[in-house]
Amino acid sequence: MMKTHPEYQYLSLLKEILGKGVRKVDRGTGDASYSLFGKQIRFNLAKGFPLLTTKKVYWKGVLHELYWFMSGQTNIRYLVDNDVHIWDDYPYKIFKLKSKILNPKSKTNSKFKIPITKEEFIEKIKTDNKFAKKWGELPRIYGEMWRRWPCNLREEKLQGKPTRRTIDQLAWAINEIVEDPACHNAIVTSWNPEYLYTMARYRDTSFFPICHNMYQLNVNDGKLSLQLYQRSADLFLGVPFNIASYALLCMIIAKVVGYQPGDFIHTFGDVHIYEIHLNQVKEQLKRKPLPFPKVSFNHDFKTVDDFKPEYVILENYQSHPSIKASLSVTGGYYGKHKNIFNVE
Repeated sequence: MMKTHPEYQYLSLLKEILGKGVRKVDRGTGDASYSLFGKQIRFNLAKGFPLLTTKKVYWKGVLHELYWFMSGQTNIRYLVDNDVHIWDDYPYKIFKLKSKILNPKSKTNSKFKIPITKEEFIEKIKTDNKFAKKWGELPRIYGEMWRRWPCNLREEKLQGKPTRRTIDQLAWAINEIVEDPACHNAIVTSWNPEYLYTMARYRDTSFFPICHNMYQLNVNDGKLSLQLYQRSADLFLGVPFNIASYALLCMIIAKVVGYQPGDFIHTFGDVHIYEIHLNQVKEQLKRKPLPFPKVSFNHDFKTVDDFKPEYVILENYQSHPSIKASLSVTGGYYGKHKNIFNVE
């Protein structure tokens, strides 16, 4: 196959980082990565769905994670119940951290040992509703920011209690391109400084590092395109997932608004390969891409709220075998929290 296959954009970026990437070390975990800044790849969705083929991408995880975001959910219980475990690590990390803060000198916190294993933690999420409600929650991440952005302004009192106004950014952005196809403002962002890093007060911090932080919808020539800006991108492990997820989101929105899918454009800030993934990357680069699959829908949904994962049909996905690798749980909350820019 000639090197016009769109997957070569991704493979070329892997090669470029191997050859030119600058080594960096995460201050929280000590994990090293090789990094470049300011890259971009583009996929024409009319020419196949960009589910990478040089290693098998976990399609079930893509479907359920995107639905989790789109439906505004923030608790991993939905994912665990559907046997999708791509988000297990961060709630478990937060559980260990907060449990030690709550009871720093004891080996137990209530009836739970500190630390319990990740497998025990996930089993608790699955079987114990009270535990899942407390420890499975990842507030202020993508689903909440997309569908219920929290405002400081409060609405009038309901039943004697003030209610906090929220903004459904996704619904708003879709409505903008319906009412004004020439608009330049159909943007959804997940980056809220109030909850991130040392900008946040400790009690407000999300603990989670928002990585794919902003996307924009645009209509040209009867086609709807989506551009993602990802400030931090794990090119080997996370980016294949992100490509498929946001390409599918573009197709879903295009169907809702009545346009053909255009391009998915993936713009990177810091794009990197972790040192622990170098052998896996070299293995992947030995492989040649296969034809991209196609995605279609078996149900005529009218809004994003009507969408369900089972409405998606993936056809003719061929790939090389999967390549296993460990997730580096970096970023977000770091060490002893200090409010550099805020006074409590």
